[in-house]
Amino acid sequence: MNTPKELNYSGTHEWVRVEGDRATIGITDFAQDQLGDIVYLELPEAGRKLQVEDTFGVVESVKAVSDLISPISGEILEVNEPLLDQPETINTDPYGQGWMLVVRLANPAELQQLMDADAYLQHPEVAGHA
Repeated sequence: MNTPKELNYSGTHEWVRVEGDRATIGITDFAQDQLGDIVYLELPEAGRKLQVEDTFGVVESVKAVSDLISPISGEILEVNEPLLDQPETINTDPYGQGWMLVVRLANPAELQQLMDADAYLQHPEVAGHA
């Protein structure tokens, strides 16, 4: 299971890559593996403001439908539009071309609530499958 060290992780299996006041969000390799083949993705419009734990979209696979939960607060600056037409990219490249949103951080202190890679790998759901 791929869990890049430089990212932060939420308990709901989203990852966050921070660059300045911008944060890119996607779902983890563990999450895409548990979902199976992803066939549909719903994402919000740029400009929407998110709070921590807001649902920001839906991912649907051949096995399940899951809400996407925001790990941070902020304004959506970009949405990965090509991903809407090719949601299977999440399965093949969850940390690269499978990114979902770029958000301007509203409260950088919220990042302290997220896990680093080592802590994420100890998360009960993840540790049972590592």
